[in-house]
Amino acid sequence: MKFEYETSPAAIYEQSFSIVEAEAKAGLDRLPPEARAVAVRMIHACGVPEIVEHLVISPDFVTAASAALRAEKPVYMDAEMVRMGLVRTLMSPKLPLYCTTHDPRAAPTADRIGNTRSAAGVALWEADLEGGLAVFGNAPTALFYCLEQIASGALPKPAAIVGLPVGFVGAAESKQALVEHAAGLGLPYLTLRGRMGGSAMASAVVNALAKMLSEEAPA
Repeated sequence: MKFEYETSPAAIYEQSFSIVEAEAKAGLDRLPPEARAVAVRMIHACGVPEIVEHLVISPDFVTAASAALRAEKPVYMDAEMVRMGLVRTLMSPKLPLYCTTHDPRAAPTADRIGNTRSAAGVALWEADLEGGLAVFGNAPTALFYCLEQIASGALPKPAAIVGLPVGFVGAAESKQALVEHAAGLGLPYLTLRGRMGGSAMASAVVNALAKMLSEEAPA
């Protein structure tokens, strides 16, 4: 048995992004120019060009998030799947990447705060979150809890939030809470309205930002 299919990685890459650009052109054209590459990567990660119509990206998101990566500020994530999806070679080897959901302290913390282990992972984030990135690709409870803790002053403010929890219980609501309260909290953000999201898309956002930085001309 022999199938006919593309086997060149370079050709697959080029064709994939050409298809994304063609099928999502109208939606991409409505985004801030600096956010276009991020949206393209997200579409490539999920295979659904229509998500561009549901993207919400604050005007300051790309600038703030890129500055955090450039300064090698920590990236905190709600799921190991997000971390595993990052293309490390695009990033500084000094860039700290943290996921505390499976920290040994998370389970007892979840009992103490009466919330999920994902939310408890957020409770374990350190003070160096200030000026870094908070990336959510899995758990609505983690995003809700993060917003609550920032609002109360219990958690320092990150430079930006990638809010892409996925699922049927709380995902759409947690992202709507981000849209409604981010400006008041002074938080640049990216999110996707509705139930869709996930670790692959969250990783794609960080990868896109890192790739943009890697292509910057030397000063």
